[in-house]
Amino acid sequence: MKKYLLFTFAMVLATSMSAQIYVSASGGYAMGSAGVKFGDKTTMNGVENTYGSYGEGLNTQLRVGHFFNDTFGIEFGLGYLHGADQTIKSVEGIPGQPNVDLFARGRAYGFSSSVVYNFSKNLYGRFGALIKVGGKTELVGSIESLSLPAGAIPGVPIATNLDINFIQDYKGRLPLGFIGAMGYKHQIGNNLNIFAELEYMGISVTRDTSEIVEFDASLQEVPGSTLSIDQVRSILLAGGSSLAGIFNKDIEYVDELPLGHTDSQKQLSQTVPYSSFGINVGITYTFSKKK
Repeated sequence: MKKYLLFTFAMVLATSMSAQIYVSASGGYAMGSAGVKFGDKTTMNGVENTYGSYGEGLNTQLRVGHFFNDTFGIEFGLGYLHGADQTIKSVEGIPGQPNVDLFARGRAYGFSSSVVYNFSKNLYGRFGALIKVGGKTELVGSIESLSLPAGAIPGVPIATNLDINFIQDYKGRLPLGFIGAMGYKHQIGNNLNIFAELEYMGISVTRDTSEIVEFDASLQEVPGSTLSIDQVRSILLAGGSSLAGIFNKDIEYVDELPLGHTDSQKQLSQTVPYSSFGINVGITYTFSKKK
């Protein structure tokens, strides 16, 4: 037993003597992976589907790590994603139809924990778990020149055109995903390294709630006119527009609904991808040198 304890103490001491602690900062751009159908785009040339992932866009990361020896270490990171615009619905230049521009984008904070392995002095890999700890998906929309017949608006006896602008925020449930990267680092000083890496993030978010945080609707023919969300929703429902389901001030997303459900403020949830594949470049500062 004494020999075993002495051996364990020696291993811990040797590990501590060779350990190093470091911090790194990086930035990069990621392309969406595992993209799904988000919507469609309609022009005079036809209709086409639009695909994507909310993981596409600019990102920054701050990481802190600890190497136990020359090969193995652990790393914790906090990152921010400024997602690119994803087309949800676009209608442009179609006679007799309003111009519609609906696009969404991700704004997310994530936390990761990874195991790091040095294949050589310069080449390394890391893999671990990723969670989204904050942020939102933001739907930005505009509908221009929605034609309304005379009498569609109480007190307005003439045919009119309706313009709508709004922003809707989606909140999601706490997700768990995977993160992995391969990188190359180059020493530029006693304590400094620069690096470049290819990174994959695999994560999806299930929607929980949504809220319209900005809304403006007016009639082109009636200067100074304003319409409420409820008025616009009623108009769209009366006209049979598929856009009517968007215009609820608050929506709760659930996994199941009873047969015959009619409350539009409760809708079935969706799972949307934040997965991406991108490149990062950055700098690492080491607080303690290996001995």
